[in-house]
Amino acid sequence: MKKSKQFWVFIGVAIVVYAVVQMMINGGNLNSFYTNTLIFMSINIMLAVSLHLVIGITGQFSLGHAGFLAVGAYISAIVTMKFHLPFIVAILAAGIVATIAGLIIGIPSLRLRGDYLAIATLGFAEIIRIVFLNIDYVGGAAGMQVTHLTTWTYTFVCLMITIIVIVNFTNSRHGRACISVRENEIASDAMGINTTYYKVLAFAVGAFFAGIAGALYAHNFYIIQPANFGFLKSIDILIYVVLGGLGSLSGAVVATILLTVVSTFLQGYPETRMIIYSLVLIIVMLYRPKGLMGTMEITDYFKMWRFSKGGSHHEQ
Repeated sequence: MKKSKQFWVFIGVAIVVYAVVQMMINGGNLNSFYTNTLIFMSINIMLAVSLHLVIGITGQFSLGHAGFLAVGAYISAIVTMKFHLPFIVAILAAGIVATIAGLIIGIPSLRLRGDYLAIATLGFAEIIRIVFLNIDYVGGAAGMQVTHLTTWTYTFVCLMITIIVIVNFTNSRHGRACISVRENEIASDAMGINTTYYKVLAFAVGAFFAGIAGALYAHNFYIIQPANFGFLKSIDILIYVVLGGLGSLSGAVVATILLTVVSTFLQGYPETRMIIYSLVLIIVMLYRPKGLMGTMEITDYFKMWRFSKGGSHHEQ
């Protein structure tokens, strides 16, 4: 019952946030710069939350998330620009093809662990980027022109679905199996958990939502280029997860919001932006080595606060 109560509170807050922002956009109180920042922030949260499932929950060190973003971006652009199909079809196609890409890389490489897995996934992301770079059908190095179709409504709905699915997955039997793989893979194997299956499953689910984020990303800008999906993009997404705290979904969300705001408002000062960005990371890593939230969620802090409040009343 408690879980369902928390769920409905979350849905209620989400609807209020969506309605307020939509009213501000319709009323002209929120200009295109701030609307675009909110959309970009939501896309980054989707990427961070989907990578959180792979690294934070299953403990698989992946550096290939920009590859899934690229697959989603290009597939959705082909669906809308070449086949002239509706945007919703493009979003679904992006997610499905990114999942297939996740399975293709996941099945052979998830027998690897740690640094070896990171190198394999990084190689995969670079292969995808180079493939798109050399295909004239999608514009090659010059890039591909895309119609602006991403709206606050599309982005918000996709973000909510991403968070709800990944939270439910984490709290399910499958999620607990993934956490056991993260904590001790050998012990999980000994207990009869099919570790390879759960690693591939987490990878596929993460890839699906990264692909959907790619569709929104592609149609938020008027052109997509292979250069947008390089090694540094994967590192950016990894930073969101690590800074928030490995194993904390709300931590990944908080870190993404913080870094997207810092990054956006310092765009005019690229050198200063990188210095401040780096300083924020160094300070957090020095004073909070487990990340902003560690392995805790926002709901855990509420429970602690209620417990301490209850305790103080009891003492009186």
